[in-house]
Amino acid sequence: MYTRILIALVLVLACCAAPVLAATKYIDSSPDLSAAISGTNEFSPGQDATITIIVQNNGLNTFKFVDSGTIERDDLPNTAKLVTIGLASGNAPIIIKTDPQRVGDIVGTGTVTVEINAKILNSATEGQYELPLIIQYKYLASSYQEASENIQFLYKAVNQTIPLVVKIKPRVDIDVLEVTPENLNVGMEGYLNIRIKNTGSEDGKQATVKITRNGQSPVIPTDTSVFVGDFPSGGVITCRYKVAVSTNAEKQTYPVDVSVTYENNEGTVVTSSPYTLGIPVGAKTEFLVASAPAQVTAGSKGVILVDYQNNGDTTVYNAQSRISAVDPFSSNDDTAYLGDLKPGESATARYSISVSDAAVPKEYFLDSEVRYRDALSNSQISDTLKVRVIVTTGSGMANPLSNPFVLFLVVAGIIGAGYYVLVMRTKK
Repeated sequence: MYTRILIALVLVLACCAAPVLAATKYIDSSPDLSAAISGTNEFSPGQDATITIIVQNNGLNTFKFVDSGTIERDDLPNTAKLVTIGLASGNAPIIIKTDPQRVGDIVGTGTVTVEINAKILNSATEGQYELPLIIQYKYLASSYQEASENIQFLYKAVNQTIPLVVKIKPRVDIDVLEVTPENLNVGMEGYLNIRIKNTGSEDGKQATVKITRNGQSPVIPTDTSVFVGDFPSGGVITCRYKVAVSTNAEKQTYPVDVSVTYENNEGTVVTSSPYTLGIPVGAKTEFLVASAPAQVTAGSKGVILVDYQNNGDTTVYNAQSRISAVDPFSSNDDTAYLGDLKPGESATARYSISVSDAAVPKEYFLDSEVRYRDALSNSQISDTLKVRVIVTTGSGMANPLSNPFVLFLVVAGIIGAGYYVLVMRTKK
C-alpha cells in the first residue's frame, strides 16, 4: 500500500514538472478474465446441447500518469489480446464438439460470447460436473523507451483455466432384458414381446412404451404404444406389440427402436433416448411340389395327385391349393383342401384333368398356388409353383378305347358277335 502511494506521488511530481504536451502511461494494470454459462446449465443424458458462455474482462487501469518524454502506447495493459477460448469435457460424461475459438481482443470491462456444441452421453448419471474453460491470451506487461523516437513493448502470454459447472438431470433410461418374437416371418404379421427395465435414476409417471421403425428396416410396427402407468427406477415391465414384416425382407435380424414417454418430477412430458434392439425374422413361408411328375394320356380324362410340402418356418392354417389348367388341359375340379401344415409337413391334392387328343406328347408345367392363413388369421398366397405333367400317347388299342364312343362301338360289336354265334349254334 505504501509503495503504491509513493509511486503515485512520484508520478504526480513528474507530471507537474513536465510540459503540457505529454503521453499517458499506466502502471499496475492487467486483464482479469472471468466466465459464466449464460442460460441453463442443466442437461439430460443423450441430449444435444449448446452451452453459451460469456467471458468478461474485469481488468482496470489502476495508476495513470502523463509524461512529456514518453511515446504514446497503442495497447492498454488491461486489454486481453488474441484471445482463444476452448471448452474441455474434463471428467464429465460430455463430448465437446466445438474446437477452441479465436475471439480477438477483449478490452477492459468488455465481454464476448461463445457457443459450444456438446453431446451428453446416454450413459451420463445424475450429478454436477466441472468443465474446464481454457482461455489463452497476451497482454502488454511493460514497455521500454530506449530513445525519444522509439519504444519496445513486452507482451506476456497467459494460459488461464476457469471451471464451469453443469448439471446432469435424472431421467428414465431403459435396458431390454428379453425379446420374444411370435410368428415373425417374411411377408407376415406377428407379435413382439419385450421385457424392459428402468435403469435410470428417475421415476417415470404416466409412462408409455413406444416402438418405432428404425430407418428403412422391414420390421414395421402395427401397434406402436403400450401404456404402463408408473415406471419407477429399477422397475421391470413386459409389453406386447403387433408388427409386420415386409415381403422384401430376408431371414435375419432387423432393428427396432424402443423409447419411453413419461412425466418427470417437474411435471414435464419427456421422452427417453431410443434403445435399438435386434428382432430375429424367420424365412418366408414357401411350398414345394414334392411329388413325381404326373402322367396322363392324350385324349383322356384322369386324376392326378400332387404333394405340397410346407418348406417354411411356421405353421400355415386352412391351406387350399389350386392348379391352372391351360390348353391342352382342362379341368372342372382344380382346387383341393390341404388343411393345417406344420413346417416340413406335406398334404396331397387330387385334381381331375382332361387332356385334348391333339396334345403333343411331352412334359408340361402347370401353374399352381397355395392360399392359407397365418397365425393372426390373415389371408396369404404363396408364390407360383410349377406342377410337372407328362402327356403320353396310348399304345395299340389303349388310345382309341379312351374315347367313349369308340368303346361303345367295340362293346356293341362284341355283343353282336356273341349273339350271332349263339344263334348259329342253336340252329344246328
